[in-house]
Amino acid sequence: MTLPVLVAAALFAGVIAYGLFGGADFGTGFFDLTAGSSTRGAELRTLVDHSIGPVWEANHVWLIFVLVTWWTAFPTTFAAATKTLFVPFLLALLGIVLRGAAFAFRKYSGTLAQARLFGAVFAGSSLIAPFFFGTIAGAIASGRVPADGNGDLWASWLTPTSLFGGVIAVGTCSFLAGVFLTADADRSGHPELASTLRRRTLAVGLATGAVVFAALVPITRDATTLSDGLTGRAAPLVVISGLAGAATLVLVFMRRFSPARLSALVAVATVLLGWGVAQYPWMLVDEVTIDDGAGADATLVALLVAVGLAVVLVLPALAYLFRLTQSERWTLR
Repeated sequence: MTLPVLVAAALFAGVIAYGLFGGADFGTGFFDLTAGSSTRGAELRTLVDHSIGPVWEANHVWLIFVLVTWWTAFPTTFAAATKTLFVPFLLALLGIVLRGAAFAFRKYSGTLAQARLFGAVFAGSSLIAPFFFGTIAGAIASGRVPADGNGDLWASWLTPTSLFGGVIAVGTCSFLAGVFLTADADRSGHPELASTLRRRTLAVGLATGAVVFAALVPITRDATTLSDGLTGRAAPLVVISGLAGAATLVLVFMRRFSPARLSALVAVATVLLGWGVAQYPWMLVDEVTIDDGAGADATLVALLVAVGLAVVLVLPALAYLFRLTQSERWTLR
């Protein structure tokens, strides 16, 4: 394994971590949006606040890690991607900013009308961010980001692969969030809410699976390099992801919510890993490989040292934070 590939592997580990933890965070917006009126949806929205309140800022550590590593280790590809895909990057960033602000402001709203407004902004922007991240991934995977960065600002991501990628990202985040919210509601002694979330989570999971299957044909035609990788070396990961996703649906249906969380994480992690393996060795598909796009060796070594320090210093703190959030029960106030 070359030094650039090792750094790229560390970068993609950050992508997977953000997809899991940030994805579950974003996905709560769907359930917040569909919770119902201020009275009927109060219990669910209280659960959302309790579940993501302590961790939503910490989850974005992974996005910062990915972006900093990308522009430092592979600067030319980062410049090309952000130039060509300026619009979806901007819209994803807008979604993140509006989401965080609205989540905080909703708690301190002076009137019910303000709370409803900020709640709508929070829920809507929670879906906007993963959608545009999905379009970015689709544009890169379909080879529409040229090495010089002079790709079309609109045509580069308004494609079948990108649009399906955006919809699948939203569905996956919502499904992951639903599994975790259902488990939290059940663990905290709210059986009626857990049953409601169970039904919605099953519906989201089935709908997302249908979209994934529907996307196979246009992706095969629109992103041949990615398609060849998915049906080739990444095929075992795709199969594992499908089996884990099906197992999650069965476990949720059987009300085995705790093991369903693990299988849901496996399903999402393997599908993200499958995308990375299918795209290998390209940093920008059909344009720049990982080795060709890498910076100086000294920079790469320094990044690996920083990653090692982060593993030692940051991961234990994050693990402890998540443990604390899982040890508390919540009540509707």
